[in-house]
Amino acid sequence: MKIIKIAKLIHDYIKYNEEGDPDGYNRAIDGVDLELEKGSFTAILGHNGSGKSTLAKHLNGILLPTEGTVWVGEQDTSDEPHIWEVRQKAGMVFQNPDNQIIGNIVEEDVAFGPENIGVPTKDIWTRVEESLSAVGMIPYRKKSPNKLSGGQKQRVAIAGVMAMKPECIILDEPTAMLDPNGRKEVIKTIHELNRQEGITVILITHYMEEVIDADRVIVMDEGKVVMDGTPREIFSQVEQLKSYRLDVPQATELAYELQQAGLSLPDGILSTGELVEALCDLDRDGTVRQKGHTDGKCAKETTASEQRRETVTDRENMQQETAWEAASTKQSVKDLIRLEHVSYIYDPDSAFPVKALDDINLEIHQGEFIGLMGHTGSGKSTLVQHFNCLIRPTEGSIYYKGENILAEGYPLKTLRSKVGLVFQYPEHQLFETDVLSDICFGPKNQGLTREEAEERAREAMALVGLKPKYESRSPFELSGGQKRRVAIAGVVAMKPEVLILDEPTAGLDPKGRDEILNRLKMLHEQKGITIILVSHSMEDVAKYASRLIVMDKGQVQLDGTPREVFRCYRQLEQMGLAAPQVTYIAHALREKGFDMDAGITTVAEAKQEILRLFGYGALPEETH
Repeated sequence: MKIIKIAKLIHDYIKYNEEGDPDGYNRAIDGVDLELEKGSFTAILGHNGSGKSTLAKHLNGILLPTEGTVWVGEQDTSDEPHIWEVRQKAGMVFQNPDNQIIGNIVEEDVAFGPENIGVPTKDIWTRVEESLSAVGMIPYRKKSPNKLSGGQKQRVAIAGVMAMKPECIILDEPTAMLDPNGRKEVIKTIHELNRQEGITVILITHYMEEVIDADRVIVMDEGKVVMDGTPREIFSQVEQLKSYRLDVPQATELAYELQQAGLSLPDGILSTGELVEALCDLDRDGTVRQKGHTDGKCAKETTASEQRRETVTDRENMQQETAWEAASTKQSVKDLIRLEHVSYIYDPDSAFPVKALDDINLEIHQGEFIGLMGHTGSGKSTLVQHFNCLIRPTEGSIYYKGENILAEGYPLKTLRSKVGLVFQYPEHQLFETDVLSDICFGPKNQGLTREEAEERAREAMALVGLKPKYESRSPFELSGGQKRRVAIAGVVAMKPEVLILDEPTAGLDPKGRDEILNRLKMLHEQKGITIILVSHSMEDVAKYASRLIVMDKGQVQLDGTPREVFRCYRQLEQMGLAAPQVTYIAHALREKGFDMDAGITTVAEAKQEILRLFGYGALPEETH
C-alpha cells in the first residue's frame, strides 16, 4: 500500500533582484516521480543543493509544487482545506532540534502538537506518555529541554511529532549536530518506531553508515532521482556515488579498495562484520577459499587459533592501557596558548549552576593541527571560547605567548585577530551585502585601508578556494559549503596565528566536507597556522589532525596522537564517543587471529596493512 505518491513534481525557487522584483528562478526539483510504501524505511541521499530537502518539505505540505502533484495518503498536498490532515499523516523533524522545541518543560513541548490539531485534553496526556515512552524519555518529562543533550533534544523533537500520531515521519539531517552516541540514540529510536509502531520513515542524511539498514535508498542530483535501490545495490556503485559528491561507509570503501588491489571480495559490503567475514573466507593467494580447503584458514576454530586469539586480546588490552597512559600525559614543548587550573561555571549564582570546565591545564603549541573531541555538553565549545577570551574563566589563568590575557589592560582586540574563531554555524557570522565586503570587515577593523583590506580579502578567498566571481555575490545566496568558506576567509583575512573551527563541516555533503578540510590542511601546511578543529566526526580528526584532545565532564581525559587516542576506543565509548570504523575493523580482524596493527585510524592505513598481511596474496602465518 502506497502512503506517498509523487507525480511529475517540479519546484522552482523564484530569484529576486536588488529592488526585490522577481528575476528568474532556480529549479530545485525537476520532474520527480516516486512512490513510497506504507511502513517502509527509505533513506534519501544527495549533495547540498541536490533537491533532497526541498523534496522532503513537499511531503507534508511545507512547500507546494510549482508543477505536478504530491499525495500523502489520499490527500493532495495542494488542496488547502486538507493541509492539516496531510501534516497529521506526515510529521517533520528538522536538523536542529532547538528550532523545533518551544516548551519550557519536555512534556509540555510534546503536548503542543496534539493540542494544536484539536486533540481532546484527556487524550493529549495519554499521547504524551506513549510518545515519550517510545523514545525513552519518560525520566526526563519534567526537565527543561535546555538541560538536555543534543541527542535527548532530538528524541524530544521526534516525540513531539509522534504525539500527533503520524503515519509517516520525515527526518531532515536529524543527526548532523550530534556526537556519535547521540547519533546512535536517534537512529536506534527511528528504527524502533519503524519496526514496532509501523511508522513509515524517510531519512535524509549525509552519514552513509546510517542508511545501511534502510529498506531503500534514493539518490538525488540536480533535482532528479538518479539512483534507487537497496543499500547493497547503491553502495556497490562506489565510483558513481562519488561522482554525485557522496561517499560510502568506511567498511564499503575499504572493501572496494582491497578489491581493486586484487583481493576477491564481494561487491557492496556494508558493515565491519561483513568485511571481516569476507576476509576470513580468503585463501593465502587472496582468492575465495574452495569448499573443504583449510590452508590459510582464518583463525577461529582450532585450539591453537583460540590460544592465539587470547594472546591477541591480552596484547590489545595491554596496548589499550599503555595508550591510555600515553594519551593522557602529553609533554610540554613551546606553547602558544597555555591554560592553568581553568574552571568555568555557567549561572554560578542561580539555583542550577553548571560546571562546564573543571581545573583545565592545557598547552597549545605553535603549528599544531589539533582535533578537539567530546560528547555534546563535554565542555569543548566552552573551552575554545576561552582561548581568545570571549569567555573569562571563573578560576584560573590563560596565557598567549607567555602573557596573561586576563590581566587588566591586555589588548583583547589584538588577541582576537590573532586567535580567530569560526563558530558552529559559520553562516551566522555573515552579514554584509556582498562576499568581498564581508571578508574585508575584520581587516578593516584592524585599521587597514580599504585597498589593503581588499587585498587581504582576495588572498583569503584564494586560500579557501573561492573564485573571484563570488566577490559581488550576496553571501546569503551561496550554498552551505560556500558560506562556510566565506566565514573562514573572513577570519583568515586577519592573518591569525591560531584558527579555531567549531564543527565547520556539520550539515555539508561528503565532497563539501572534504573540500573545507583539505583547505584547512593547506592553510596549516603553507601558512603555518595552528588549527584547532572541534568535531564529532572521528574519521575527520583521524585523517587530518596530528594531535587529539578528548574532553569529558569538563576535563581533558585524553591527549595524544590519533593512533594513541583511538587505541583507547573502549574508553572513548564510555565517554559517548567512538573510533573510526576502520579501527573497529582492525580490532575485529585481530580477534580473528590476524596480526593487525591496533593503531589503524584511516582507510589508507587499513588497506596497506591488510595487503601486507596477505602479502598481496598470502594470509599471515599461524603462530604457536
